[in-house]
Amino acid sequence: MDIRRRNNVNVTGRDDAPVLLLAHGFGCDQNMWRLVVPALAERYRVVLFDYVGSGGSDLSAWSEERYASLHGYAADVVDVCEELDVRQAVFVGHSVSAMVGVLAAQAAPERIGALVMVTPSPCYIDDEGYRGGFSTADIDELLDSLEANYLGWSSAMAPVIMGNPERPELGRELTNSFCATDPDIARVFARTTFLTDSREDLKSVSVPTLVLECEQDAIAPREVGAYVHAAIPSSHLVTLAATGHCPQLSAPEATAEAILDFLESRQ
Repeated sequence: MDIRRRNNVNVTGRDDAPVLLLAHGFGCDQNMWRLVVPALAERYRVVLFDYVGSGGSDLSAWSEERYASLHGYAADVVDVCEELDVRQAVFVGHSVSAMVGVLAAQAAPERIGALVMVTPSPCYIDDEGYRGGFSTADIDELLDSLEANYLGWSSAMAPVIMGNPERPELGRELTNSFCATDPDIARVFARTTFLTDSREDLKSVSVPTLVLECEQDAIAPREVGAYVHAAIPSSHLVTLAATGHCPQLSAPEATAEAILDFLESRQ
């Protein structure tokens, strides 16, 4: 199988530099990173890809059985690393991909040397002693709405996820990204994203980790960032002066600077 074509792999930046592997979240693709790539590529080799079922990936390679679990997305990450013979990469994962990176590091520890978690959430549902931001009823309603009318759900939810209502072009971009995703594939990815509880997996993280959160985030409140930071002894928590769940679009300069500062501190 041609992994580069299957996952629409693109490589930019310095050939002789350490590798940054950028992974997008639900309903998105590698284009979500475009505003931070130039700054990162000045110093690093940047690998971009789309999960199977997203963006420019080979949709014929998608199967519900594989991608009904975050392990299926982690397998995509490992496949890309093996194809490029990447070792000790810095995995930069947005939203649900932060936890995909944890699973990829479990599966192939020689491939992942550090993690950058951008607005992560290991569990979206509130639990005793844990605030994920949503009740079980909230998530059930969200998924029912998505399955009943995906395009309508996308138009309603994308601006909420993006935040920054004074910049409506950001919400429109995320809406368009969601709407470009096949509804059947989006349904499976959404259930995988919002129903998975990965809190126990955080205990396996032993590599240097940056947790990036925003001051206001309707999807991953700051209690979640604090929880992730506390669960990973090797982590560093940075709160961006930004709003919404996608700071790589709403605050790209600050996002890139935080990532670069973390990387430079490791050298």
